[in-house]
Amino acid sequence: MQPAFHHGLLAEDMQILHVTPHLPPDQAANALLPLQLGEWASEAGDRVEYVAHPPRAKGSALLPGTATWVPRRADGRLARSLGTGALTSAWQIYHALSAPLGRADLVHVHSNGLLAEIAVLLARRRHTPVVMTMYGTEIWHYEPKRRGPDLFTRAYHVASAVTFYSERLRARARELGLTRREMHAIYPPVAPAFQWHDESAQAHERESLHLPSRHLLVNVKRLHPLAGQRYLIEAMSEVVRTHPDTRLVICGTGPERNALELLAKSMGVERHVTFAGLVDNATVARYCAAADLFVLPSLLEALPTVAIEALASGTPVLSSDNPGGLELNDVFGPDVFIVARQQSGALADAITYFLEHKHRTSTATRVILEREFGPKAVAAKYRALYEHVRELP
Repeated sequence: MQPAFHHGLLAEDMQILHVTPHLPPDQAANALLPLQLGEWASEAGDRVEYVAHPPRAKGSALLPGTATWVPRRADGRLARSLGTGALTSAWQIYHALSAPLGRADLVHVHSNGLLAEIAVLLARRRHTPVVMTMYGTEIWHYEPKRRGPDLFTRAYHVASAVTFYSERLRARARELGLTRREMHAIYPPVAPAFQWHDESAQAHERESLHLPSRHLLVNVKRLHPLAGQRYLIEAMSEVVRTHPDTRLVICGTGPERNALELLAKSMGVERHVTFAGLVDNATVARYCAAADLFVLPSLLEALPTVAIEALASGTPVLSSDNPGGLELNDVFGPDVFIVARQQSGALADAITYFLEHKHRTSTATRVILEREFGPKAVAAKYRALYEHVRELP
């Protein structure tokens, strides 16, 4: 059952406009959260609308409201040389937003980019309240522009409120001089598909996936250098020496796939590594439930939703010491192990130790998940924020 978006006393229904660079079937965090927020609001009686770029992934998703699609920016050589790409995109965005903004009681803008930044500025010009959500890269890679208009910094400061995917991301924004009023950290929700599995349910899920290995490691992440899968594959060469019946399943696709497959072969572990490709959320949930350990060697994370999903499935997490991993360790304690980034040897040692001391996640972890990451809890926090910003001057 999905959570009611309203909490406490019933509030007045709203027309909510979500502006985001992604929507499902794209699997980005800034695609999934706008969908979830829209579903909760629609079920509670609010009216929902979207303005977004077309999904990059094939297929389509059922949205809880109408969507206006804005073509992605043309960045060909001619457009760059003439400087017309940004101007054309800005004009298209302005026209796409005009009617939806006129209907909106509240605008929720996700991430950064020309679409997001123009939406904030136009909405505030209309005195419409705006919530702006930061997912990670907007802050980790923030640098104020030295030349030309700095639309992101301006939009960031004029939004009614800004939410962050983690406490450490909010702290980093302050370190960068992005301190302002109404800075809120709200953790992402865990989808209902990720349910806790004890050892018996775990074994059943593994059997149904035809994964007979004694030890199962899972990683879910786009195949990109920042995801650090190369260090995990290098670690596997050490792991299988002491635990030869170990399999690693990597879910995801991306530009590093060929390089990672070649690395697995050169390390002599290709028989122990399965590249599952891009799989749907239901299948990810099955892999998370079947795993002994979820391994996330990323170099940079705001708050890794995939790791939280693994914890919700009953599977402990081994993360590198990226900011998101460290925060999960702060929150969940011994169910989240930490190793140094880019250290294959340390990663191998930690995996080996865990495989000799296996356990499922604790009752305390389940309580924290329900309180901080459960759909009802996250829905209530966003609804309370929506009500709050509508009362701001």
